[in-house]
Amino acid sequence: MSRSSRESSLEQIIIDLVKSSPNNSLQRDVIANALAINSKKEHRKLDKAIGKLDKKGILSKNGPQIQLRTSHKKINKQDSNLVEGYIQLTPRGTGYVIVEGMEEDVMIPGNDTGLSLPNDIVSVKITGKRNSGQPKGKVVEIKKRGKEFYVGTFKRTGDRTYLIEPDQKSAHINFFVLKDNVYGAHNDDKVLFKLKNWTHPKALPEAEVTSILGKSGTNDANILSILAENELVADFDKEVENFAERIPVEIPEEEFKRRKDMREDFVFTIDPADAKDFDDALSIEVLENGNYYLGVHIADVSHYVTSDTILDKEAYSRGTSVYLVDRVIPMLPEKLSNGVCSLRPNEDKLTYSCFMEIDSKGNLVDYSIEETAIHSRQRFSYEEAQEVLDGANHKYKKELKTAEKLAKALYNKRFKEGAIDFDNPEPKFVLDDKGTPIEVIIKKRIFAHRLIEECMLMANKTVALHVDNLRKDSGKKKSKNLFPFFYRIHDKPDQEKLAGVAEQVAPFNIKFEVTDNMSPKKINNLLQQVKNTPVESIVNGLMLRSMAKAEYSPANIGHFGLGFPHYAHFTSPIRRYPDVIVHRLLKKYSSGTTSYNFEALTKHGEHCSSRERVAVDAERDSIKLKQVEFLSTKIGENFKGTITGVTERGIFVNLNDVHCEGMVRVSDLKGDYYVYNSKIHALVGRSSGRSYKLGDGIQVKVESTNTQKRQIDFTLAK
Repeated sequence: MSRSSRESSLEQIIIDLVKSSPNNSLQRDVIANALAINSKKEHRKLDKAIGKLDKKGILSKNGPQIQLRTSHKKINKQDSNLVEGYIQLTPRGTGYVIVEGMEEDVMIPGNDTGLSLPNDIVSVKITGKRNSGQPKGKVVEIKKRGKEFYVGTFKRTGDRTYLIEPDQKSAHINFFVLKDNVYGAHNDDKVLFKLKNWTHPKALPEAEVTSILGKSGTNDANILSILAENELVADFDKEVENFAERIPVEIPEEEFKRRKDMREDFVFTIDPADAKDFDDALSIEVLENGNYYLGVHIADVSHYVTSDTILDKEAYSRGTSVYLVDRVIPMLPEKLSNGVCSLRPNEDKLTYSCFMEIDSKGNLVDYSIEETAIHSRQRFSYEEAQEVLDGANHKYKKELKTAEKLAKALYNKRFKEGAIDFDNPEPKFVLDDKGTPIEVIIKKRIFAHRLIEECMLMANKTVALHVDNLRKDSGKKKSKNLFPFFYRIHDKPDQEKLAGVAEQVAPFNIKFEVTDNMSPKKINNLLQQVKNTPVESIVNGLMLRSMAKAEYSPANIGHFGLGFPHYAHFTSPIRRYPDVIVHRLLKKYSSGTTSYNFEALTKHGEHCSSRERVAVDAERDSIKLKQVEFLSTKIGENFKGTITGVTERGIFVNLNDVHCEGMVRVSDLKGDYYVYNSKIHALVGRSSGRSYKLGDGIQVKVESTNTQKRQIDFTLAK
């Protein structure tokens, strides 16, 4: 760009800023703040441009005040051949637009992202292709903002000038704030803010602070930031709380009379030691014919949360409970989630039960689905249950051992038929009273977890099968509105992604053949090959990323990962709204009536799937935050790790003992110039030939951390 072009560009930016401000007037230092001007040289350029605009009669200067004199129009020519989609922005400002119907995302260079912010719906002009063949484009219009609110750290930069540094997920660019829009924020406050105005991509957007989340770096501020970034609300409105409080705790006698009364039967729960919301309970016995009779009893949330009430609308809006590291954001108010609906021990509770007769090989022989009442006799934690399974004496040992035998039969049957077994390690944080992580341990998976999992899977599978049987037994012509149902579906993985996995595991001498008809069994064979090897977690991670996302839909395509042709979510209505929908559908069909049609269930499926993705993102964000906080106390310390990813920018390393992942930047790999080799997924030294590749063991030092960006930087340990 020529000197004159640069000058005219700066003039246009100034005009756009002043024109967009109240009364077409801005203070000079506000303009400087919006343009992120710091140096004396840049200030001189600014004053020169303002002086030129004054001479041209476009602006007038009155002390520090800059006023627009005349109307100034900027003509934007738009191309008619545009595509539209959601834009995602990297911390460096590069954009990727997801366009429905296009196989690849459109890459947007940093200079061409225009006025876009993460998740905006944008119009893009395709300008060419990258060397890889990926389409490249330019944002020409913002169709709809992706967010109403953003999160960041408030910074005072001068007497009347302020900036907000947004958190990584919120935005890729700083915002400036006018004094009237500060909302009482102080330096280093974590704030919630909204975009007020943005006139030019080379100027900073203007923000308005809407609320203060706390002092940056504190646990509450960090967690509230995650909630705000993901547009999650922790507290319930007073009207919702009041509605919940009016729900009676006492169960009328007539309710027991119309249900199958199991209060005298042995029913028990197995849950985490710190759990308060008990969704499910079990009963089990061995029949005279040698078959198992399993009862899966689920909290009857739909009895208390009836359709179209203020409570129901709130639960639907939330869609799911969110389990962060240090707290739970429940779908239902505490009165219900931890009280009325929760299957607490030694209390009468209303349940919806799936009874299954299952043979010794795990085959379903018969079943029934009934409204019930239970009285749980025993609450086990997973650890307590495991002690009994391992041989400890207990008055209910017989029942637990019977459940164990059944669970093993169900598990063996599932995997014989080709279910995929992902067993990735999960970190668990020990927190102090301020919420600061003081220790990271890996969650130990014990058979008690598997026991509950297998029983729940069987119940979920059975209720979905039941609806298919209703259609068959009706004798009616099959149609989408014949007993419509709310399935949990999981599509086959993308062939190209699987081919990418095969390419990445090849350097480990692992053969993984991708065919047209990939079955869960073939994928599970790969996972079994690497089980208990150093590359197990890497291969599991690669395969997980290749998988389609599980969703909710009335259009049943089966569940690929589980290997089930029919599957639904029935067992967790306290924390998942789809389960509430399933309960309502089953109850209506048992009474010969209907509730939701196919179109309504399609809409609800999209909503519930979306809310689930938000919850998963928030949970991952909270884990990453605690990992960063934990390693913030370990700066300069060395750890053994494994390379879990390689890019042109550097290598990702997962620490073996604490399961925290960070990056060694390629610029920090000293002693040689390292180049990315895509064939072997490695960074290779041009002179030495030394390589850093996927799966390599490596020792690193914690160099720095950034809680705002939730970023960990390593260097090689000496």
